[in-house]
Amino acid sequence: DDQIAEYRKLEDSDLPEGDVLVDVAYSTLNYKDGLAITGSAPIIRSYPLTPGIDFSGIVAESAHPDFKAGDRVVLNGWGVGEKHSGGLAERARVKGEWLVHLPEGLSLRDAMVVGTAGYTAMLCVLALEAQGVTPDMGEIVVTGAAGGVGSVALALLSAKGYEIAAVTGRESEADYLKSLGATSIVPREELEGKVRPLSKERWAGAIDVVGSTVLANVLSSIKYRGAVAA
Repeated sequence: DDQIAEYRKLEDSDLPEGDVLVDVAYSTLNYKDGLAITGSAPIIRSYPLTPGIDFSGIVAESAHPDFKAGDRVVLNGWGVGEKHSGGLAERARVKGEWLVHLPEGLSLRDAMVVGTAGYTAMLCVLALEAQGVTPDMGEIVVTGAAGGVGSVALALLSAKGYEIAAVTGRESEADYLKSLGATSIVPREELEGKVRPLSKERWAGAIDVVGSTVLANVLSSIKYRGAVAA
């Protein structure tokens, strides 16, 4: 059957199961949400469902021991907006184990300005650090650098003192990427050619959001003891 997207007023009783009810303050409109709403890709696994893969908000009711009414919380992922109704609504009911207390000093709005893209970027940076990739080892390559994950990753890596090669298919974005901390710009077509099993060592590490041939070419050019967060 054809998918239908519409605005609809729901009651609390219409929300899915969960032990925490949250008054949603903000949610991002993620690329995945766009695919879900337009039906361009099979993101939503069950119907009816409210999209929104993340949100920040204030707990209204809780049966979970770690949360109480009035707590500021944030949620990213966990299949919300895909298998479980999500953040593009005034209220959401979710499992408490999916929630994180919002740190002091971070507003509900700022949490969603960072959003799932920023959260993902930080996970990638932490992954490189966990594998021992340090700034003195050489340049880190970031693919899809002008996108949400890529641009935040650039800013984070730059703040930590890394040299960064930013990969983009849009030459017009070069100045923007350099303003975020990129030390060099790599045209994406350089990484879209035939993949060699082993190329010249070029980068100490990588954060990849593109995949496919680009990722394969990046992998073949990583220095000994380097790492890739993909």
